[in-house]
Amino acid sequence: MYEKIIILVEGQTEERFVKTVLQPHLLAKRVDLAVTILNTKTVKDGANFKGGVTNYEKAKNDLTRLFHDSSAKLVTTMFDYYALPTGFPGFASQTGNCYQKVEHLEHSFAQDINKTTFLPYLQLHEFEALLFSSTQDIVDVMGDSKKAELDAIRASYETPEEINNNPQTCPSKRLLKLFPEYAKVVFGTLISSNIGLDIIRAECPHFNDWLTKLEAVSPLT
Repeated sequence: MYEKIIILVEGQTEERFVKTVLQPHLLAKRVDLAVTILNTKTVKDGANFKGGVTNYEKAKNDLTRLFHDSSAKLVTTMFDYYALPTGFPGFASQTGNCYQKVEHLEHSFAQDINKTTFLPYLQLHEFEALLFSSTQDIVDVMGDSKKAELDAIRASYETPEEINNNPQTCPSKRLLKLFPEYAKVVFGTLISSNIGLDIIRAECPHFNDWLTKLEAVSPLT
């Protein structure tokens, strides 16, 4: 027996991460992940545009449709906290440090959706923060000429998740500045796979809390 969890993700990078890194781990616990990417624009003919939380109501509509699948034990999200739309529930009333802010937003998100099978998750501050769990694995993939710069960034924050929300200094922009060839779908998946979940969980407490809740869906627990 397997329990099913549906994950609504922001883009292709998160989709690859779920399928490549999270799925094998949770399958071993008899939890099957079904991942789907947000539609950013629906068109009458042809393929829809996918990727990015550009509008809360559109994201909510995508999410609401997933609850029609009665076979799912849980529906969750993997959206970046970085550049979250200002119309997101609780956005105007967030206070405190980044962990307090994201928990407030997740709580407001849960209240707005109002489903007992919903587990909201916002990634602090974006997917690339997870990669700073191991600067060695970044340079193993991208080249070691920037190891000192990466180590200096990491040393400036208690956790990788605290690397910040500024458009010039968020995790992905820091990587692009050091490695202009960084392509997140390809290199983000490769680096995170090389790091492995044990290290990411040890370095990123908010991510670890989410994964722990996903694991609790296991019929083996």
